[in-house]
Amino acid sequence: MSLNSWSKRWLLTTLGLLIIIVSSILALSMMLLQDRNSGESNLSLNQVRLKVNPILLALEQNHQHLNEQNIREDIRSTARETGVLLTYLNLDGKVILSSDPTSEGTQVNLRSALHYDLHHATQAADGNDLLDIAFPVMDGPMGSQIGNAIFSIPQAMVTVQQSMTFPVILISALMLLSLILSLFLFWMKQKLDKHLLSPIHQLKQHAESMLKGNYEEKIQYNRNDELLEVYAMFDLMRTEIKHMSEQRIQQEQAQKELITNISHDIKTPITTIKAYIEAIEEGLCNDQETLMEYMRVMRTHTDKTARLVEDLLVHALQELGQISVETREMYSGPILETMLKPIEHVVLTKGLIYKGPNYIPNVLIAIDPTRIEQVISNLAANALKHTAPGDTIRIDMELESGHLNVTITDSGQGIRVQDMPFVFQRYFRGQASHAEQRVQEGTGLGLSICQSIIEAHGGHISFTSKEGQGTTFRFYLPIC
Repeated sequence: MSLNSWSKRWLLTTLGLLIIIVSSILALSMMLLQDRNSGESNLSLNQVRLKVNPILLALEQNHQHLNEQNIREDIRSTARETGVLLTYLNLDGKVILSSDPTSEGTQVNLRSALHYDLHHATQAADGNDLLDIAFPVMDGPMGSQIGNAIFSIPQAMVTVQQSMTFPVILISALMLLSLILSLFLFWMKQKLDKHLLSPIHQLKQHAESMLKGNYEEKIQYNRNDELLEVYAMFDLMRTEIKHMSEQRIQQEQAQKELITNISHDIKTPITTIKAYIEAIEEGLCNDQETLMEYMRVMRTHTDKTARLVEDLLVHALQELGQISVETREMYSGPILETMLKPIEHVVLTKGLIYKGPNYIPNVLIAIDPTRIEQVISNLAANALKHTAPGDTIRIDMELESGHLNVTITDSGQGIRVQDMPFVFQRYFRGQASHAEQRVQEGTGLGLSICQSIIEAHGGHISFTSKEGQGTTFRFYLPIC
């Protein structure tokens, strides 16, 4: 279920409950109004007691003198002032004193005449306006009962009308609360739509735009709340995807350029080799010295072609994450010494100064000799491309913190500051420095391949450089 559908159902359910509450309040109001209009009221026994207490007190105090006419008139006068009719009976039901003197001396059936509570009195009245309420007459506070006093009281005198103030206030408060709650619910729904559903819909539109390849539209959100973090992360993701897309486009372009460059670089030596072979076949080599010179030229171009093919193969393995490094434990001394000999010859042939290591540590290391030779050759070839006759290339080796440290330093033109962050990136070929106008050769794969090989050995490669003063590459191989 969508959030929008859920919010609508939640709102409708709450409104339904509010309607039920309001309907109940209205029904209660109608019932109270009908009760008030019907004249129904509550009879209060306390009201009766307040009315008849003076008469009961007079009867209890003067029960031995009721035969005196003045006392009887005083009691009748008190009853008249109170607004009630009195009938005083002894315990056998004989009328001793009454507001109606003609009934005195008569006999009353106590079973049907005595009603000590308002409920039975009301039932006995059977619609009559007068209620006959009986109270026992006692001989003093701790004495025994000496008789019964029956009071005929108008219902209006003992009726307590129900107050409508509190119910009206309560109903009004409930109605106001229901109205406020309804307004609050609609306000919450608007807030939910504006500050949650609308931003989510906006994110959806941005996501659809990104799926179509539009990464330029920046996502903006102006409220400082939890969604701001979501928008910030989404925009960061957009920026990252944009960067990755640009990298992919650049990589595809670089791969096309790589194929073009390698095709051209391979075609040139192959064409040269083919030309020298044809020259030999045509008998242009009249002596052994000329033949050997031709062979050396073909060997140079063959080596160049082999390096290009090897770089292309390692690059393909890099792309697949399957670069082939097969290490085995060997002593470093003889292996590294063998690797440095051809490098020394090439450096001296180019007219540069070569300074080899004074000492090659002979320690046990896990090494793939072919790959490490490729690393050293690439670093040396990289140094040769950035140096001129008379410059120096120095190779040093030493043990450092459980690692074999190999350093290759040149006194060439160095690496430009703006190129340094990208040195180990594939396809990257730095431009010539201002002091060096020679065309930079290569595929842009060499240093990336070196990094992959060293990391596959469990080591680390880094460099330092200063433009115009040379470059130093160093890599570390762990000792077994």
